[in-house]
Amino acid sequence: MPDAPFRYRSSEEDSARWAGFPFRDGDIVISTRSKSGTTWMQMICALLVFGTPDLPAPLSRLSPWLDWLAEPRAEVYARLAAQRHRRFVKTHTPLDGVPLDDRAHYVVVARHPLDMAVSLWHQSGNLDRARLAELTGRPAPAGPPAPRTPLVESLRRWVDREVDPRAELDSLQGVWWHLGDAWGRRDRPNVTLVHYDDLVADLAGQMRALAGRLGVEVAQPRWPELVEAATFDRMRERADLLVPDPAGVLRDRHAFFRRGRSGQGRELLDAATLARYRARSATLAPPDLLAWLHRDG
Repeated sequence: MPDAPFRYRSSEEDSARWAGFPFRDGDIVISTRSKSGTTWMQMICALLVFGTPDLPAPLSRLSPWLDWLAEPRAEVYARLAAQRHRRFVKTHTPLDGVPLDDRAHYVVVARHPLDMAVSLWHQSGNLDRARLAELTGRPAPAGPPAPRTPLVESLRRWVDREVDPRAELDSLQGVWWHLGDAWGRRDRPNVTLVHYDDLVADLAGQMRALAGRLGVEVAQPRWPELVEAATFDRMRERADLLVPDPAGVLRDRHAFFRRGRSGQGRELLDAATLARYRARSATLAPPDLLAWLHRDG
């Protein structure tokens, strides 16, 4: 009998909300780390499922974040139960923390950890902390916010921090934990790993490949329109419809789509910090996963 899913908890998420989830044939679970292409993959799945850029509802309603404590579990379950289209559900939980059901397909997007950390720093500055505390039942922050650690220094500290990966999933250890778990399952027919840089370099090819994995048929004349709708520029133009902010925790929704490219994390760090990053990563992930994700070293 398979092991029970591990319970991942933070002030904003609880993977135990997956317990008892009534899967259907064809369900898609999108499992990514924060700022690693989650919304991008949700949009790609929406385009494949509906076959049109004209979505019937905001993306966050079509594809809810099941673990998020800001929305009552019963409301999320009811919304998913009412859906008649093929469902695609968002989670930031590693695959060992969600039920693995043969009826579902699990898509994991992998992004270079340093690029993820840069995006996470920018995202943190765009959050309305008082609103988030209100939604999750925590005390509102007292007084003015503390000065933020500058980006480069924050990135250096992120590389050097020692934490429990299961308690701090957005840490360097947590990123490799999440990806390492998925990497070990990559040969399963209902698990697909997607590299963020492949989406950047060949969006059309990646969308076609994913459609094949999911068993989705798209009429040939429809492809150009669908691929165009999944580009970063077109998604930024539709931020009000696509940004995952149903409860109003972002200060600026358009800032959510910031750059959509890779390499900034490596550009910001000096040679010594990059060497520490590589050395630490080599202790946290197997060589084949490191080679696949880093590519350029």
